Amino acid sequence: MTAPLDELSPRPLTEPHISRLPLAHPNRELILSEHARAIERNMSGYIDPNSGLFATTALYLAQQGVCCHQGCRHCPYLL
Repeated sequence: MTAPLDELSPRPLTEPHISRLPLAHPNRELILSEHARAIERNMSGYIDPNSGLFATTALYLAQQGVCCHQGCRHCPYLL
């Protein structure tokens, strides 16, 4: 299933859906900071400070033009 870019969530690309990064997450501010820095640098992702794994940015995911339905933290299609 594809989701066109005009179906992006109305929230800013720097703000993940609350179900993907809860307000009470202990490293929320650090994660948001790393994500915002990656977007500012036009990077496709950043190293997650919790897991050490690569996390894609909402900007990169939006540019793909589809939702992969894999539960991405920064999914811009999740309303």
